[in-house]
Amino acid sequence: MTKLLRPLLVLFVLLLAAPAVQAQFYQTPGPNSPTSKDEVQLYQTPDGKLSGRVSIPDEKLGVLVQPEGREWREFRMVWLKIIAGALILGPIAVLAIFYLIRGTIRIHGGRSGRPVPRFSGMDRFAHWTTAVSFLLMALTGLILTFGRMLLIPLIGHPNFTMLAEASKYMHNFFSVPFVLGLVMIFVLWVRDNIPEKADLVWLKTLGGVLSKSGEHPEAGRFNAGQKGVFWAVVFGGFALSLTGFLLMMPFAVTGIGGMQILHVAHGVVAALMIALIIGHIYIGTIGMEGAFDAMGRGVVDENWAKDHHRRWYEEQLRNGRTNEDGRLRHHAAE
Repeated sequence: MTKLLRPLLVLFVLLLAAPAVQAQFYQTPGPNSPTSKDEVQLYQTPDGKLSGRVSIPDEKLGVLVQPEGREWREFRMVWLKIIAGALILGPIAVLAIFYLIRGTIRIHGGRSGRPVPRFSGMDRFAHWTTAVSFLLMALTGLILTFGRMLLIPLIGHPNFTMLAEASKYMHNFFSVPFVLGLVMIFVLWVRDNIPEKADLVWLKTLGGVLSKSGEHPEAGRFNAGQKGVFWAVVFGGFALSLTGFLLMMPFAVTGIGGMQILHVAHGVVAALMIALIIGHIYIGTIGMEGAFDAMGRGVVDENWAKDHHRRWYEEQLRNGRTNEDGRLRHHAAE
């Protein structure tokens, strides 16, 4: 009998204590009690950020709502695609129209058949190291930016997942040779890319493109257009490298807001750089006869040198850097 009464007694005590326990957990707010709304306001900063309390050292994990995050997400998902798309497709369309109207810029008098050394092996190594690594980073960056919209419908989610992951690692990996190449071209060419008064003459006719006679203004080793590309690549490449490496080390030097700003800057500068390089590739290939030989083989045709870099060509002759047949020696371009 006693064994049966004990469980009943325990149950009776629990039933009596239940209202008191419930009152502790579910207290009715009094006139001075903080409501849930007041508690939210307690942790809400003036800029709208909503934070909680965490007991771990990483305090940024206590951020529950960040209004800037919505703006960053809109940029990442909408505006970056619009900006990058316009800066890539726009120059391609303009150059296509220009090519249909103007065609390839030919060498006056045709090719002479006499090669003139233009760039040394070190020059070309620095150029192609920078160029190839940039193109690979541009390609992988575009995959990460437009892949969800353009590639998933074509190759499906599983294949895109593998492609995106590989693109991320390739993008980070090729940043190292890009920076090395960037430093090399700066050291090798900065002396010849200092702006000068003669560049204004070149700019007035865009190197002869707007000239009625079609003659090209005299230029040194690099004309005003090439100098513009050089400095844009140097400063743009430095900006890409700095923002890129900081993005590769999340929160090392800045918080969530700073990371979002870095991402915006990296994306916009990258789109501008891609647009610039599209124009550079056009001029160096189908846009100008004989231009690719300079970086492809390290030499240019003598008539090409006279057309586009007459002052540089004549300086080499005056400095005695010629062979007995009048051709420039190989070290003239070094």
